[in-house]
Amino acid sequence: MSSIIRKTLIDLEFPAVLEQIASRCNTSKGKEASRRIAPLKSEKAIMRNLGVTSEYLSSFSNENRIPNHGFDPIDEEIKLLKIENTILEPESFKKIVHIVNTAISHKKFHKKFKEYYPLLFEETEPLEENKEIPKWVGDIIDRFGEIRDDASNELSQIRHQIKETRAKINQSFGSAIQRYLASEFLDEIKESIVENRRVLAVKAMYRRKVKGSVLGSSKTGSIVFIEPEIVLQYSRKLTHLEYDETEEIQRVLKALTDLLRPYADQLEQYQTFLVNTDITAGKAKYARDINALLPSINNDQNLFLREAYHPLLYLNNELQGKKTWPQSIHLQPKNRIIVISGPNAGGKSITLKTIGLLQLMLQSGMLIPVHERSTACFFDRILTDIGDNQSIENHLSTYSYRLKNMNGFLKKCNDRTLFLIDEFGTGSDPELGGALAEIFLEVFYERGSFGVITTHYANLKLLADELPYATNANMLFDSRTLQPRFKLETGQPGSSFTFEVAQQNGIPYSLINRARKKIERGKVRFDATIAKMQKERNRMAKTDSRLQEEETRAREEADRLEKINSKMKTKLEKYQVLYDHNQRMIRLGNKVYMAAEKYFRDKKKRPLVSELLRIVETENSKRKKQSTKESKASKEDQHRIERELHKQLSTIRKEKKVEKEQAARIKKAKPLPVFKIGDRVRLIDGKAVGSIDSLEKNKAVVNYGIFTTNVSVSQLELVEAKK
Repeated sequence: MSSIIRKTLIDLEFPAVLEQIASRCNTSKGKEASRRIAPLKSEKAIMRNLGVTSEYLSSFSNENRIPNHGFDPIDEEIKLLKIENTILEPESFKKIVHIVNTAISHKKFHKKFKEYYPLLFEETEPLEENKEIPKWVGDIIDRFGEIRDDASNELSQIRHQIKETRAKINQSFGSAIQRYLASEFLDEIKESIVENRRVLAVKAMYRRKVKGSVLGSSKTGSIVFIEPEIVLQYSRKLTHLEYDETEEIQRVLKALTDLLRPYADQLEQYQTFLVNTDITAGKAKYARDINALLPSINNDQNLFLREAYHPLLYLNNELQGKKTWPQSIHLQPKNRIIVISGPNAGGKSITLKTIGLLQLMLQSGMLIPVHERSTACFFDRILTDIGDNQSIENHLSTYSYRLKNMNGFLKKCNDRTLFLIDEFGTGSDPELGGALAEIFLEVFYERGSFGVITTHYANLKLLADELPYATNANMLFDSRTLQPRFKLETGQPGSSFTFEVAQQNGIPYSLINRARKKIERGKVRFDATIAKMQKERNRMAKTDSRLQEEETRAREEADRLEKINSKMKTKLEKYQVLYDHNQRMIRLGNKVYMAAEKYFRDKKKRPLVSELLRIVETENSKRKKQSTKESKASKEDQHRIERELHKQLSTIRKEKKVEKEQAARIKKAKPLPVFKIGDRVRLIDGKAVGSIDSLEKNKAVVNYGIFTTNVSVSQLELVEAKK
């Protein structure tokens, strides 16, 4: 892949994205390195960077959080280690140990969770676990950065002597205070500190009475500061011991530095790994903040950005609580060039920048804010012509600069180029500039380049309509309110709504009418036709949306009425059953009532009992008939089910018979292979592939990864023999 020039990066505001990633890095070296991110030249490197960033992003949403990677830079320490006879300070050793421990913790973590983060695990593979450096440094320097007393035998003895000497100094000084205090030679303050040494505060008149070294006096001269003679002897000894301690510490630190010197390159490798991890973490945090993801990558030059957001605009609008409008655009070999037209402030330029910036981000190993069903490809070159581009230093006008830029386009454009041009053809006479722009567009088209341009020129809209693999697009505009809708729609050009917008902004109609007369009628009619078509399209879109809403509401209402109807039908059936039962009970009650009334009149029990038995037998005979009907119906259902099952079984037997005959024919036509343990096989006419774990008596145990199964060797076919 060819490199992408810096002008393209600046035109598409790529440095602003890098600055936002840098702000999300933890370390100073990570921030510095992230500002130097550039599009990668190798497709393999791009895919690896994208994969690593995607894995790190996934760690934010699961329980296996990646360890912290913060560190203090050790560049100066590495330089000193590569120079003989240099000595590192204790603080430097602390930084080195922290970097070693952090790198090792990442290696252990990714080894444990390599199934979750396979690419991040591969990043740690070159790192060797160095457990000696932390141990060596820990034996010399404690966790507070101080040299241990037992760092060497000599240092241990020296520090023991220092403690004893200081104890003697304190004891001698205390005795001197008691003696001279009793003699009233001392002032009220008794003692003080001069040149970091304890001294007696002696009254000036008694200074000759106190033996020792005079180290100063008070401002008034009334007090003389004297170090007692006996203390002075021990102080000199302490000074010599402290010097010996410093010398021994330097010797120990030099020995430790020499011990670490062969590992300078390894320490540099650890630091580089942590810097790269910090950059990856910054990219992942940025992806999380802009809702970015990794789209599918193809080699068919198919760029489909669905619901794509401009990341800088998205974050800025998020801070202000504003809505950001996504755009969808599709470039592929049969639709290579899109010409976007429409009124100013409608979103043409931001759509152009969104496409270019997302492509730059993707080719720099960054995830992009698009819908998950988007797909992308890579380009060797991304060429841009966006903005005024007036060059004061070179005394070039806007149009001259743009022509110079177009000349560069003509030299570099090929079928692996993506070009993005804003306000194509402007800066000169509309007639002449438009004609030249038309020729440029034809050349780009002939070379198979991919691109998006924005324009107001009618001839470019017509050309896009004529070329088979180019298409018009427009930013939708509400013709009634004359407000942009910030939505890209492909298929038709857009009107500039020049006179409509002028009228909306208060320009007198008489002046607008005079302006209309100044230009050719054909252009007015053409623009008016486009405007009319756009209005009609907007109206049809609204009508279509309204009809869809009405259809949805009608479908929902029909479903609701169907449910109500079903409930009503069920209730009516229940009421009918209840009504029939009540009617039967009423008839039965009337018969019993009449029998009771007859008995009341004639007082004869036999006719009463006879009548009641007749009523009961009549009801029982009805029950028998009902149960007979139900049992008959159930038997018929059972017979029907049995017949269906019989048909299905006969069909299955026929199919099995056909399969056996086919298998027999295959066996005759093709000799069975000799299987071995480890061969990859599958069932005849099957899809799942497994490996043979064992073979015994024409039976094989096939391992499918999740489960194993015993099958006959005759049912298997060879997919791949074990090498």
